[in-house]
Amino acid sequence: MLSLILSLRRVKKEANRILFLPFLSKFSFKINIATTEVHLLPYSLMENNVSGIVYLVGAGPGDPELITVKALRLIRSCKVLVHDALIPKEILEEANAECEIFYVGKRAGCKSFLQSEINSLLLKLSNEGKDIVRLKGGDPFVFSRGGEEVSFLEDNGISFEIVPGITSGIAASSYFGIPLTHRNGASSVTFVTGHETLEKKEKSVNWKQLATTSDSLVIYMGIRNIEFIANELLDGGMNNKTKCAVVQEATLKNQKTLMTDLSNLARIITKNKIRPPAIVIIGKIVDFKVNNNITKLSQVNLQN
Repeated sequence: MLSLILSLRRVKKEANRILFLPFLSKFSFKINIATTEVHLLPYSLMENNVSGIVYLVGAGPGDPELITVKALRLIRSCKVLVHDALIPKEILEEANAECEIFYVGKRAGCKSFLQSEINSLLLKLSNEGKDIVRLKGGDPFVFSRGGEEVSFLEDNGISFEIVPGITSGIAASSYFGIPLTHRNGASSVTFVTGHETLEKKEKSVNWKQLATTSDSLVIYMGIRNIEFIANELLDGGMNNKTKCAVVQEATLKNQKTLMTDLSNLARIITKNKIRPPAIVIIGKIVDFKVNNNITKLSQVNLQN
């Protein structure tokens, strides 16, 4: 890379000396160290008319050691970092000293940013020519509004790249020793939100139907509605003795777990003061839990 930079500097220097190539001296070389891309662009075009790229990046379930290599590289090299809640500070601290950092988190019961405000911020920053990491917990396309954001970017002509992450539903079950599928009795699993947006005119989650159509359910954001969810599953025909598992703050220092049956699920969650973020796993797959799981938790906590 050093030899490439020196070679480009020599080309520019020689351009100043050659009479029939004076235009080349007005060009600027833009080098992206992170990707080794080299761009030859007029200075005015590079500075004013080229939009930045938005990298929609999954930060994983919380433990910094579970973030992908690509995600970490982008965080370390980006000019702007726009992040949600539930991102440990240890991951944010990987950003370089010149990086602009914007918090746009949404937490129940707290003052949150509107999705329209987040979209406008991404558009503004990208139109300034800045490469942006839009950092989301878990996977950016699993219950995190990533689909809405890339649709907005596409409609506005902004380039983007999607970098997957480990979603919390998979991490929580793994850290508690529950395989989400098993050949001997759990061939299907359904990932479902327990918190549909209030703006939806018609709810799309039919809990009564899910009671008999999937071997197991992995429920995101369902703690506040768990009594309603459990009653709907029971009304739909699910056995009241169906095993359930709950994992709060999966992979992190304060991870908290419990097991019960469906008839007692809401009461046990309340009794043990389980709070978001938490994953609820219901169904046959919980019967296949292993007990000698020695997975070590991270020493990292979530930010308040």
